[in-house]
Amino acid sequence: MYRKIDSYVLGLIEKSSPEKTAWNIERVRQGKPASWNYIDGCMLTALLEMSRILGDSRYADFVEMFVDSFIGGDGTIRTFEADKQTLDDINEGRVLFPLYEMTGKEKYRLAAENLRKALDNQPRTHQGSWWHKAIYPNQVWLDGIYMAQVFSALYEKHFGQGDYSDIIGQLRVVRGHMFDEGKHLYYHGYDASRSAFWADKETGLSQSFWLRAMGWYAIALADLAEILPQGAEQSEVAALLSEMLQGVAAYADEATGMYWQVVDQAGREGNYLETSGSSMIAYAMLKAARLGILPKEYAAKGQKTFDGIVKTYLTFHDEGIDLGGICLVAGLGPEDNRRRDGTYGYYISEPIVNNDAKGVAPLVLAYTEIRRLTL
Repeated sequence: MYRKIDSYVLGLIEKSSPEKTAWNIERVRQGKPASWNYIDGCMLTALLEMSRILGDSRYADFVEMFVDSFIGGDGTIRTFEADKQTLDDINEGRVLFPLYEMTGKEKYRLAAENLRKALDNQPRTHQGSWWHKAIYPNQVWLDGIYMAQVFSALYEKHFGQGDYSDIIGQLRVVRGHMFDEGKHLYYHGYDASRSAFWADKETGLSQSFWLRAMGWYAIALADLAEILPQGAEQSEVAALLSEMLQGVAAYADEATGMYWQVVDQAGREGNYLETSGSSMIAYAMLKAARLGILPKEYAAKGQKTFDGIVKTYLTFHDEGIDLGGICLVAGLGPEDNRRRDGTYGYYISEPIVNNDAKGVAPLVLAYTEIRRLTL
């Protein structure tokens, strides 16, 4: 089975180019041209991990070719618009650091500098957290921790002064405001101004526990725990990761090990076991166990989730492989899109698709951890 997954991933890159990928289903549906974006960034990150684990240069060569098509010699990034002030567009920049180490191309360092400058100009809440996007004033989303904080940590490690205090400060805001002490789950969004239509007027919180948002956050914590040097800050990140994963583990589907689109509403009409968030949780559990943050039993939990996804949603056929059960997209607002109100009904109403990178890339990331166990 695992060898079939290797072939599946290679097939995806063989069918893809910088201008049209085989995984960015959301962009295809919207008819948008190629751009620097977090969806491709997630997939490129997964491909680099595949290259490291399997020792196969085809994955890394594709990433280098892909990124080179967007970055000029002076580090300018084609289609990147800093004035949009969206954390999503920072995410793809995390591949610049391994590419710089692999090739020594100066343009990768310059591009990372440009993205760091964009973050320096990102608006912040009064508590010091970056706004998720300029169109979402004063809002902190779990998604954004993965989109920007991992890049920020990598920048500090490779080109900065090794100052991770801002990252830790923003994680503390998330833990202090977005964690439910009773359910041990994180809410999707927090509005520090309490003015967004979806936000509780007292707490500023959204209403529901969306799986993929928690998945992004879990991946972020797992990656940060590996990036940060040993010390009090790394220990704090590890404690957050341990607390989160132990909390969410209680909501796993007993038969498959997967998790529900709205995490705490198992079996409710319309709810479903969702691939992307389940893959993210599996990756984080496998990695946390490998790093010694969680007991080895969590590697078994992560592997059960991975195998459950494969059995439930991965279909092998003559033409290749299809990965189903992927929520295409979900969010909160903005003001002119009140359908995205953070309710249970909203999260289960978004399209469920096959082969979108927001599900494929996390599954491949989880797979790289599985391969570490099997090689």
